[in-house]
Amino acid sequence: MVDTIGEAAGAVWQFLNTHGEASVNKVTTETGLGKNDVQRAIGWLAKEDKLIIEMKGRVETLSLK
Repeated sequence: MVDTIGEAAGAVWQFLNTHGEASVNKVTTETGLGKNDVQRAIGWLAKEDKLIIEMKGRVETLSLK
């Protein structure tokens, strides 16, 4: 399971590195990862202090530090 989460975190990081800030929904759709995998990946990247998580209105956005 840890390998799966690590791979998902890598995919999310790579997406944000290439495309910049994005909503959680866009990251989920564009990466093809499941909702749970994206949430786990966000937790992984947040723990490593690699993400900026902001609320813009009712949309949660992610970007890299």
